[in-house]
Amino acid sequence: MEVNSQLTTDKALRDYQLVCRAREDGDQRAYADLMRMYKEPIYLLLLKMTNNPTEADDLTMEAFGKAFASLHLYTPTHAFSTWLFSIATNNCVDFIRKKRLQTIYLDDIRTKSEGEVYEYPIPSEGDNPEENIIHEQRVQILREVVRQLKPRYRKLVEMRYFEEMSYEEIAEELDMPLGTVKVQLFRARDLLYNILITKKEFL
Repeated sequence: MEVNSQLTTDKALRDYQLVCRAREDGDQRAYADLMRMYKEPIYLLLLKMTNNPTEADDLTMEAFGKAFASLHLYTPTHAFSTWLFSIATNNCVDFIRKKRLQTIYLDDIRTKSEGEVYEYPIPSEGDNPEENIIHEQRVQILREVVRQLKPRYRKLVEMRYFEEMSYEEIAEELDMPLGTVKVQLFRARDLLYNILITKKEFL
């Protein structure tokens, strides 16, 4: 393993060694160690950006998912922590931008000009039959894919995404540590992604 001279701190060198073990050897403990060290700092950053604990929690898991899926792209010209925080920040900015685009402010609905009131059409919140059919098809495909997971992963995914239970509720229901629930859900999402990318009709 060649160590880049720009990684001058013990922490940066340690992280790089873990990254190498994870991407070259598939070392699950290395993945877990990286997540354990940076999960809380990433979460706190995203909480400040979103001001929403649930969104920050989900975005934290997404950040690790994207980082771990892209480890082959990481080069030690910068510390791993810098690279990881960049991924988390960019992903959160994209999330916030999309969320804002979906928001309609009341002030935008009516505008007065020269004594007249202009009404702006509000997108219908009613169900679109075609979209409903597509949604149901995707849900069915997802359920079929979930059934391919090992029982422990399948149960977690069903509780989180089909029953919409919180991490805390899942941990209590299954009598598992909260951290274990989150790590196993991350692993389950990674497995689901690898299966879904082979299903063109889902994408």
